[in-house]
Amino acid sequence: MTPLRIFKIGLRVALVFFALLFLYFFVTFIQVWRQARADNARPSDAIVVLGAAQYDGRPSPVLQARLDHALELYKKGIAPVIVVTGGRQEGDRFTEATAGATYLHEHGVPDDAILRETTGRSSWESLAASARFLEERGMTSVVLVSDPYHAKRIDAIASEVGLDAVTSPTQTSPIDGPAEWRRFATETLRVGAGRIFGYRRLDSQVGELVQGLG
Repeated sequence: MTPLRIFKIGLRVALVFFALLFLYFFVTFIQVWRQARADNARPSDAIVVLGAAQYDGRPSPVLQARLDHALELYKKGIAPVIVVTGGRQEGDRFTEATAGATYLHEHGVPDDAILRETTGRSSWESLAASARFLEERGMTSVVLVSDPYHAKRIDAIASEVGLDAVTSPTQTSPIDGPAEWRRFATETLRVGAGRIFGYRRLDSQVGELVQGLG
């Protein structure tokens, strides 16, 4: 076989590979986009709010939008408990969970109806830790609250850590326009990679190699 023939075969194989890779991530993008627009809230044991930035104990606009949606679900009787998640970033005095709990309590949620997950620094860590202490309480069915673009990945992570989860994204997030579409693109990569490597491995190993992928 001549070098030219080998080159042509290799080129065809590469083209087929990249075409399949493009199709895989295109289908993943459609799934991420569709789940972002679906509110699947149903009666559950708990509502779990994924953390976001806080400013010296006060929720950022992104976190507040998530908390407001969780509060709305709580008042509708979707679940008797709200789990707030998120640890402390370097230099912070407060955890994301603490800021979330304070906000909910100020808006009428009794302290005994708020559970705090204060160690997670990623979606996987927060959901894995939440799953552990919820299971100890005999609670497994949850409604996950976050931004729309985040819904598909946290649903998959919840399944991986043993939670019976549905998603109910906030519709009042301040992230919109080009910024939202950039996050849809990032989430497509994360969901696609998570299905291949597993979300735990993506969080702990692959994410260290490819900054931000975990």
